[in-house]
Amino acid sequence: MGKVVNQFSTEDKKALLFLHGYLADSNSFAYQYPAFKDSFEIFALDLKGFGKNTDMTYPYSLDDYVDDVYSFIKEKGIQKPCVIAHSFGGRVAIKLLSRYPDLFSKLVLTGSAGLKPKKTIKKTLKKAVFNTLKVLVKKERLKGFYSKDYQNLSPVMKQSFIKVVNEHLDDRAKDIKIPTLIINGKNDKETPPYMAKRLNRLIEGSKIIMLEDAGHFCFIDKKFKFNTEVKEFLLS
Repeated sequence: MGKVVNQFSTEDKKALLFLHGYLADSNSFAYQYPAFKDSFEIFALDLKGFGKNTDMTYPYSLDDYVDDVYSFIKEKGIQKPCVIAHSFGGRVAIKLLSRYPDLFSKLVLTGSAGLKPKKTIKKTLKKAVFNTLKVLVKKERLKGFYSKDYQNLSPVMKQSFIKVVNEHLDDRAKDIKIPTLIINGKNDKETPPYMAKRLNRLIEGSKIIMLEDAGHFCFIDKKFKFNTEVKEFLLS
């Protein structure tokens, strides 16, 4: 299961758990830990395959990641933490809540992945060409259809990646009933604004904030604004 790599303990303070994005690790939130440590007991872990926790022996599914985080929470005795989840971490958080609705007290989703993307003409054509070529040419000649990030993954991580991204959580998001803040960068290309707005519609009572001049890592691009808005939400 995941390893603890950053933990700032304080007495009698509410727990705050950070879940990082794909190809990142717990160090992603370096600008958040100092801003929140006076008000919360902070927990962060490297999810399997990332940071200092790279020993993946079989292709993880999203359920495997959910199991790891749940085990981490229970083993550490963390009671109803607030959660800040970025991108892939949002996938994990959404599915965790669909399985354990009362596990968290509040949720912050930033650049959250997990929703089914829009079908564009470009994507439809690219998929059609790929499906045709994959039965006609050698696999090595199809590298141009994959992102550089995907190409650089190990074989077991590639299998895990395919399992994870092919699971859509639109119906799971509808089941979230805890207070939720969705905070995204307006220039996010990986999880565009329409995804944040759809999450806002799916999660009843959720609040949405779109940050100007910020991308997929809006908590880095606009760290002061992000920290201020999120802290106010979590402490309100």
